[in-house]
Amino acid sequence: MKGVILAGGTGSRLDPMTRITNKHLLPVYTKPMIYYPIETLVNAGITDIMVVTGGNHAGEFLRLLGDGRELGVKRLSYAYQARAGGIAEALGLTESFVDGDKHVVMLGDNILEYSIERYVENFERQDRGARVLLKEMEDPRHLRHLGVPVIEHGRIIGIQEKPQIPPSPYAVIGVYMYDANVFDIVKTLEPSGRGELEITDVNNAYIERGEMERDTIEGFWGDAGESIEVYYEIIDFVRANGVNKRAANEPAGVA
Repeated sequence: MKGVILAGGTGSRLDPMTRITNKHLLPVYTKPMIYYPIETLVNAGITDIMVVTGGNHAGEFLRLLGDGRELGVKRLSYAYQARAGGIAEALGLTESFVDGDKHVVMLGDNILEYSIERYVENFERQDRGARVLLKEMEDPRHLRHLGVPVIEHGRIIGIQEKPQIPPSPYAVIGVYMYDANVFDIVKTLEPSGRGELEITDVNNAYIERGEMERDTIEGFWGDAGESIEVYYEIIDFVRANGVNKRAANEPAGVA
C-alpha cells in the first residue's frame, strides 16, 4: 500500500501567513502541519509515501523532511505540481510512484484525532474500487463548505460539493483510498468552472461504477487550511488532546 500526501495550493484562506511560505509548513502546536498527515499514514502501516507540492516553496519540504526516516518513512518521494490545477490533477502526478498499487491519498492540511489503521485494513480487504472516510458534523452549516454524500440504503449514491441544502449530516473528509484505476478516471476529467480537476468528480465516477465504499470516523477531524479561525482552533485541540492516537477496542464506524 502506498501513501500520497497532497500539499500544494496557494493557501489563500490563511493569508497573510501564507504569503511567505506554503501553508503545510506552518506550525500546528509543536510540529509543522505536514508532519501530521505523515504520522497518520505511518501509524496506519504505510511507509512508502509521496508528497506532492508546488509553488515557490517546494524546496522547503525537502529541507524539512529529507528522506523521511526521522518520521518513520521508509521511502519518501516528491512530485511538483506546476500550477494550481486541482486535487485530482495533483493525484495524477503520482501514477508512476503508485505503480499499480492500492494507495491512500490524504490532503496535507487534514488532522485527525484517531488512527485510520482500521479503515486502511478495510480497504485492503476490498477487491477493487475506492473508499472514502466520512465525519458526522454537528453543525449542518459547516457542510455548505464541504463535499457531502447522498446515502440511500446504506450506500453512497452521489457526492454533492458545497451544497446549500446538505443531503446528509456527513462530510467527505480529505482521506481517499483508490485502486490503480483512479488514474484512468483522472485522464477523462474536464476542468470545473474554476478551471481545476475536482476530486469529487473522481469519487462520483467510482460511485457510478458501484465501486465506492465508506467508513465513518470517530473523534476529532479538522481542516487546518479552512480559515485562520479554524487553524487556531485545531492548534488548541492538538495542545489539549493530542492527535493520531490509537482508539483501543473501538469498532470502525459506519454511517
